[in-house]
Amino acid sequence: MGIGSIYAVCALTFAEKLYQGLIYADRWKLYLEGLGYSLQITLGAIVLGTVLGIVFCLLKISTSRILRFIANVYIDVVRGTPVVVQLLLVYFVILSSPDTSKLVASVLAFGINSGAYVAEIIRAGINSVDPGQMEAGRSLGLSRSQAMRFIILPQAIKNSLPTYASEFIVLIKETAVAGYIGMQDLTKMSSTIISRTYESSVPLITVALIYLAITLGLSKLFAHLERRMNVGDRR
Repeated sequence: MGIGSIYAVCALTFAEKLYQGLIYADRWKLYLEGLGYSLQITLGAIVLGTVLGIVFCLLKISTSRILRFIANVYIDVVRGTPVVVQLLLVYFVILSSPDTSKLVASVLAFGINSGAYVAEIIRAGINSVDPGQMEAGRSLGLSRSQAMRFIILPQAIKNSLPTYASEFIVLIKETAVAGYIGMQDLTKMSSTIISRTYESSVPLITVALIYLAITLGLSKLFAHLERRMNVGDRR
């Protein structure tokens, strides 16, 4: 890009930059396309992470030393390494195939990462349940696994909802690094627009506002769910 072009971009008014970054050549569609991929990654990862979290939480609180060891290794390794490194390992090492889907790799990487945090969130929820609940279930003739499934886990999940909501919101923001493997997510699309317009303020502000709207909306949704659950308890 020449010096003259740089001066020309700098001389644009904000309205002109807004037009270049959003309206011209239907560039707003790129944001929607990127947002679609970001939401797919997030939803897929939170489902996978929740399943893995429950499984490894149960392994960690089991009576078997081997199962507890496996769970501890998984949780410690995942929580102790950056998510972007995990993403690169999944895409370039674990799924090292020319036909590897970037979307699948992203969901897998972020899901594995989220699973470690969800496991600890649910474990903390289980620990918050009165131990007498397990004893009461056993006295009613339930096995340990049945008491855990029907008595402890429902209460633990409800107690974990605020922290789980925070993990969901953090996960949405973490998916912004999916562009490291060439995934055309929301942040990557903003980079594409910047490369075409040589102007970064509008694309970056737009992406920031979209993420802000999503996270604020989810915060209100989870707060509403929490209030509904508390109303049920008071009844």
